[in-house]
Amino acid sequence: MMQANFILDAKGLACPMPIVKTKKKMNELEAGQVLEIQATDKGSTADLQAWAKSTGHEYLGTEAAGDVLHHFLRKGGAEENVTPIPEISLEEFAKKVENDKHLHILDVREVEEYDKAHIPGVVHIPLGEVEKRFNELNKEDEIYIICHSGRRSEMAGQTMKKQGFKHLINVVPGMRDWTGKVE
Repeated sequence: MMQANFILDAKGLACPMPIVKTKKKMNELEAGQVLEIQATDKGSTADLQAWAKSTGHEYLGTEAAGDVLHHFLRKGGAEENVTPIPEISLEEFAKKVENDKHLHILDVREVEEYDKAHIPGVVHIPLGEVEKRFNELNKEDEIYIICHSGRRSEMAGQTMKKQGFKHLINVVPGMRDWTGKVE
């Protein structure tokens, strides 16, 4: 097992809590120190990889021990000042979905979450695959990005912005509170 300066227990927590706790703990570390995040949420691997990349930290890898995933991140230098992508409330978004059948919606949740329920007609690309699959989307389209709470969709938006997407909107809070039609 890799050596870490600090260990963060995120076992039993679902998205977005492993990221929330990791972000808070990383703020306490000094550049170069390693944080081990212990999690049981299978989606935490892709989430932490994307979060580390979007914030200038180094994702060192994940080791599995039984049901526990041990993620290792090295704190980078000063975090870049990242401008958040524009947001739309879930209520406003629901009205748009109801009135416009031609919206471009990207769901970045994990496969298991997507399979349980998703908005009809969305494009599904899990957060960890966005960087590899962004060419499946048109950079000129206005794209509404949705996840469970709004955190992963923000990270996906940051990744896409770096790839030249200009019309991105983060749906907050996301599928957690969605009451519209689902498949």
